[in-house]
Amino acid sequence: MPIPEFVVALRAKIGHAPLPLNGVVAVVLDDRNRVLLGRRSDTSDWALITGCLEPGEQPAEGARREVLEETGVTVQVERLLSIEALDLSVAPNGDQVHWLAIGFRCRAVAGDARVNDDESIEVAWFDPDAMPPLPPHQERCLSLALAGDADPWFSEPIGLR
Repeated sequence: MPIPEFVVALRAKIGHAPLPLNGVVAVVLDDRNRVLLGRRSDTSDWALITGCLEPGEQPAEGARREVLEETGVTVQVERLLSIEALDLSVAPNGDQVHWLAIGFRCRAVAGDARVNDDESIEVAWFDPDAMPPLPPHQERCLSLALAGDADPWFSEPIGLR
């Protein structure tokens, strides 16, 4: 999968050290409320459509761009689902990332779902009751998307819980 040029430039300076990046998680629903998933080429796991925001890119536009790039599906971004700082992740090459994940519910409006880049080995629609396992933050986004117009989720400061 291609690494954005700005990340390549930063990695040239910091190596594999932890890098904070902003990303999007798109819960894409079709007219039958099926969920679009991609089977990741790096892990072979099924996942919601995700990606890294470019510097200065609006998060909703980034979600729309990532879905189109990865699946060939054009979406309308309907609403914000969540904002969450994820635990430190380590890529197979040793790069460490602190992701700020911004989740959106999206509605497919055009295009046929297909593998559209090298980030996925398979793309498919799933009924919500027949979903493969997803990471916890993606499960949370999915639940919020299927709950209708629930308020966006965020982690409250520890002192306010």
